[in-house]
Amino acid sequence: MSSESRELLGIDPNELRFAFELKKQISCSLHLTNRTDQYIAFKVKTTSPKKYCVRPNNGIVAPRSTFDVLVTMQAQREAPPDMQCRDKFLVQSAVVSQDISPKDINGDMFTKESGNVVDEVKLQVVYAPPSKPTSVNEGSDQESLGSWSYQEPLALILKLMKEEKNFAVQENNKLREELRLLRREISRQNVGFSLLFVLVAAILGILLGFFMKR
Repeated sequence: MSSESRELLGIDPNELRFAFELKKQISCSLHLTNRTDQYIAFKVKTTSPKKYCVRPNNGIVAPRSTFDVLVTMQAQREAPPDMQCRDKFLVQSAVVSQDISPKDINGDMFTKESGNVVDEVKLQVVYAPPSKPTSVNEGSDQESLGSWSYQEPLALILKLMKEEKNFAVQENNKLREELRLLRREISRQNVGFSLLFVLVAAILGILLGFFMKR
């Protein structure tokens, strides 16, 4: 950063982090914020231009506005030792007039000799391991935790079903006992009727024999 420079653009993040995977393109974005009341031109450079694609690699950020830059790392055939990356990016910015368009941007705008207020920010590239997919066991644990909330009402339902079953068995036994008593009562009545009939028949027979003798 030169003596004639000051911070012109807010840059987020302050490092380019790629979730590194072999044979796969990986992208991350830079969020540029212009907090000034002036138009800011920017240009993005890298120490490995064949390895990265920057879209767009230059542009104009209007006053009090933001601009997103997409950085894509080409698919890599092998990983660097210890996943350490020495690649760097440089974001240059300069105050320009309102009539400047992106096609007018050139490298001379970002030098002290141009007379512009300029700024430079260096960004380190960091490789991070890819996020791990959820394992089967983790999924099972989550399912078991999710099903835990259903155990209490399920236990209540099973308890009610058991009580209903016991009640039904008790009612069935009660009906069987009442039926047995009813059959016994009917049987007693039938026996009493038979004895009465025999007694009446015997009396009639005695009376009939008595009259016939006379």
